[in-house]
Amino acid sequence: MKWFLILWAGPVLLLSGWYGLSYYDMSFGFFMLTRQTHDLVFQVYGNILGIPPETIPPLVARAIAFDSLVVFAIVAFRKRKAIAAWWQRRQLAKSVSLPSEESLSSAP
Repeated sequence: MKWFLILWAGPVLLLSGWYGLSYYDMSFGFFMLTRQTHDLVFQVYGNILGIPPETIPPLVARAIAFDSLVVFAIVAFRKRKAIAAWWQRRQLAKSVSLPSEESLSSAP
């Protein structure tokens, strides 16, 4: 499960890091992080896909969000017993720790 999460998070972090740095042109001397490269990459992908380049980032963001939901659903399914036990402990602690009306102070 650890490798599954690493293999999912690695490319997501790499892509989002590159996108953020190149979008704001924080190149640190690397050509790959310039705004010119950013625009060129999306222009090439737009030409390959036959869509305007400015529509690609929202599509990628939606794909990452959907993939993240799938990954978290898989993790939650695998850890469902631990999550259920945590939820029961939480509900039990809520019901036990509530003060009764008789023990509340009547001081202003």
